[in-house]
Amino acid sequence: MPDNATDLIAIGKIVAPHGVRGELRVAVLTDFPERFLTMKEVLVEGKGKMTVTGVRPHQTMVLLTLAEVKDRDAAIALRGRLLQITRAELTPLPEDNFYVFDLVGLQVFDEAGTLLGTLAEVLQPGANDVYVIRLANGGEMLLPALRSVVLSVDIAGRRMVVRPPEWDDEA
Repeated sequence: MPDNATDLIAIGKIVAPHGVRGELRVAVLTDFPERFLTMKEVLVEGKGKMTVTGVRPHQTMVLLTLAEVKDRDAAIALRGRLLQITRAELTPLPEDNFYVFDLVGLQVFDEAGTLLGTLAEVLQPGANDVYVIRLANGGEMLLPALRSVVLSVDIAGRRMVVRPPEWDDEA
């Protein structure tokens, strides 16, 4: 088990029981929902490791059966808890792709080395992500997540270097 909670990543949230035999309705919080099909164990927030004995898709959710959850009452008691994995269990990403939770909080600098602010949020409207940068003066800057704008990302160093589009100079 990880030493601290920041090493855990939520992949689902238990939203309700399903039926009377302890099956759980789970909202999927991962871009890789297929991971549920091969899981043998999962960490249940506040309860520890539990054994996965069944998984099946259900509408936009997953129905999950855990060996330790025997009936509807036990399932109800888990409502609202997160299903988590360790960082080591994350699906590897292609080069130059990053998990959103690793990007949020990065210090954002321009090419000249001037601190612009902190990456506060990643919007996912469609064609490409949009980074919301919280500026030192309290304002915001929106930057498209494009190679022409995002020049480098250093997760370990907690910094990102960007070339804001010219239209941002007027903001």
